[in-house]
Amino acid sequence: MARFTRIDVAVKMKETGVVPVFYHKDLEVCKQILKACYDGGARVFEFTNRGDYAHEVFGELNKYAAKETPEMILGIGSIVDAGTTALYIQLGANFIVSPILNAEMAKVCNRRKISWSPGCGSLTEISYAEELGAEVVKIFPGSQVGGPSFVAAVKGPFSWSSIMPTGGVEPTEDNMKGWFDAGVHCVGMGSKLFAKDASGNYDYAAVTAKVKETLAIAKKLMK
Repeated sequence: MARFTRIDVAVKMKETGVVPVFYHKDLEVCKQILKACYDGGARVFEFTNRGDYAHEVFGELNKYAAKETPEMILGIGSIVDAGTTALYIQLGANFIVSPILNAEMAKVCNRRKISWSPGCGSLTEISYAEELGAEVVKIFPGSQVGGPSFVAAVKGPFSWSSIMPTGGVEPTEDNMKGWFDAGVHCVGMGSKLFAKDASGNYDYAAVTAKVKETLAIAKKLMK
């Protein structure tokens, strides 16, 4: 079962400002990336359900996280249906992120008091997601939906909304400033956090450094 409450998830997302988003089919690579992010200061991490047997990798990664990165809140993303939601909750997912809004997923999460962040692309979807119990809503793909200007427009009539964009967020102050100035709760960030060496393998020390740098930028920009 989840080690962290849905309130824990929302608070820690806000405190750190950045949620690394990652998938790899190799469990050992996932462990090293998770630890590199943890060493860099990340405390919320989204593993994505992107490949065959991803649930098996996640299950083992969650066991590793509980032992080796005990403060890391590990959740699952790219979930689009209630059945898969239930599967990952059984594997101990602390939060569920989806690129879409599916009310059946909300019911599954709410019964177990698991944090659920659905993908929204309009004010109507954001309002419905909050009606269904979403504390933090995702906008995806962030830049295509409308970027920081979309967030700022939403926050006008919906000042209470907690928004997490994913897609189009980069680990630079110029890019992140637009999002945080618009009023995001936190940002999800993928491949550009995960540096590789000349051979194409992940450079875990560089990942730690990049995560640390990116979190420092977020802290500077938070209001």
